[in-house]
Amino acid sequence: MAAHPAYPVGLRLAGRRVVVIGGGQVAQRRLPALVAAGADVLLISPSATPSVDVMAETGEIRWERRRYQDGDLANTWYALIATRDKAANDAASAEAERERVWCVRADDADAATAWTPATGRSEGVTVAVLTGNDPRRSAAVRDAIVEGLRDGSLAAPAHGRTKRNPGVALVGGGPGDPDLITVRGRRLLAEADVVIADRLGPRGLLDELAPHVEVIDAAKIPYGRFMAQEAINNALIEHAKAGKSVVRLKGGDPYVFGRGMEELQALAEAGIPCTVVPGISSSISVPGAAGIPVTHRGVAHEFTVVSGHVGPDDPRSLVDWASLAKLTGTLVILMGVDKIGLIAEALVRHGRSADTPVAVVQEGTTATQRRVDATLATVGETVRAQEVRPPAVIVIGDVVNVGPAA
Repeated sequence: MAAHPAYPVGLRLAGRRVVVIGGGQVAQRRLPALVAAGADVLLISPSATPSVDVMAETGEIRWERRRYQDGDLANTWYALIATRDKAANDAASAEAERERVWCVRADDADAATAWTPATGRSEGVTVAVLTGNDPRRSAAVRDAIVEGLRDGSLAAPAHGRTKRNPGVALVGGGPGDPDLITVRGRRLLAEADVVIADRLGPRGLLDELAPHVEVIDAAKIPYGRFMAQEAINNALIEHAKAGKSVVRLKGGDPYVFGRGMEELQALAEAGIPCTVVPGISSSISVPGAAGIPVTHRGVAHEFTVVSGHVGPDDPRSLVDWASLAKLTGTLVILMGVDKIGLIAEALVRHGRSADTPVAVVQEGTTATQRRVDATLATVGETVRAQEVRPPAVIVIGDVVNVGPAA
């Protein structure tokens, strides 16, 4: 058999009898896929790993706690032999041959009538790779293909009944490093016809887009001061109604000070489907990249994320600064570089110690990241003297001094 290539085929096992002989590590790896395929799985083994035991207890498989016996493969569609007893494996394999049951052997691939491919899945696509008796190579090829499908570097256009993502996708691009966008977000970018991008989105990804993709800088859409969001909404609706696949690429997460819900509501009113892809928020990722944990055992049991785009004395502010000052945990402020002096004064005025450590992390997770340390008493002047500019994340609390970068 080894002289001839295997004939690849996808087995439809839903409701069909599958017998697995042996309850060890091989069974533990293979059983979940068989269960997911809807197979009627019978495990024959005197013992099993704890994970396999749980599958039996929850009714995902049936388990007969005994050794293999001749006749166990009667009326079976597919068999997996994975015991340490070569004599039992040989006997089961011989029965499979007599009964014309496709049979995989974990101990001797050449003696099997079927081989298990290295398998991976991405968005409805199953990738199965066979390279004869070289399972490591199969796995490596499988991983390369699946990773390419997931991150969009391997184009696999949808045809026929399978359609690309309809309407608009609100994609959280993460804090700035292109590698920190989610797998799904990157794939949707690869499928887009139009990308409407924020200034704070991962700009490095735009260069990877296909030449036909129209990239629109949201910061350059013509609008008056108070029409910015409406103009962006109109652009999303216009391109989606033209039948294009549209990605709204945003920095961080769409719902963390990103106006994602406003855009979703506008799309819903226009009858346009919308997919929301969460992103890594800069409120936790940027401090982490600068060596600051927003929580730490014995130091901070909570963290609060606040928008600092309006100052504490601004009538538009919805933040209860007096209450925030009384908290003992970490305070993370986004969009607050130009207001940090006023914010620090308000926190001290309402009871937070002026010696509380503060770290300002500019352009976090990018090649130009820098960290500036201060206290509530000095942060306003420090930010001015160091010429810190947005985007920057401000962390207030004792966690600032926990990490090795302190």
